[in-house]
Amino acid sequence: MSVVHKVAEELKTVGLVTLYFAFCFGIVFLLKRLFLAEYQIEFRGLSVALMGALLAGKVVVVLEKAPVGKWIGDRAVVVEMVARTLLYTVGAMIAVLAEHAFAARHEYGGFLSALPRVFSHREINHVWATVICVSLSFLAFNTGSAVWRHLGKETLVKLFFETKTSEVGDGPKT
Repeated sequence: MSVVHKVAEELKTVGLVTLYFAFCFGIVFLLKRLFLAEYQIEFRGLSVALMGALLAGKVVVVLEKAPVGKWIGDRAVVVEMVARTLLYTVGAMIAVLAEHAFAARHEYGGFLSALPRVFSHREINHVWATVICVSLSFLAFNTGSAVWRHLGKETLVKLFFETKTSEVGDGPKT
């Protein structure tokens, strides 16, 4: 396989994963905007959501290629899904907390002074809501990835995109 072909495949993979996370993080952005609109608070964070999707897309693609280790590899697939989800969530939580500390650095006299104060800041509930939603998107991704690896592309494409009339004779009758 040529270098150009490898780069094209990597860009395609990162692009598709980034689109998935852009969709998920876009929903989080929309929900935040809708909830805050009730209190006449304008929320602007679409660019942060899109940059987060790009970052998450690349990091997840790289981490998907990393071996999980013998202990996890010998367990049921759900153990790997949960372990990867927890790992990705911890990384996302660190990134979100760092983002809020960076935004509050002027208020508290620097980034390091702002970091512990993020936990008592009035926006901490938004931080936790973001982390929970992002964690769910990681869990869904890891679930889909496990299904993809175990069933294969052809089976999934057939399952989701072929018409039901082409499945005559397959499966239970309703």
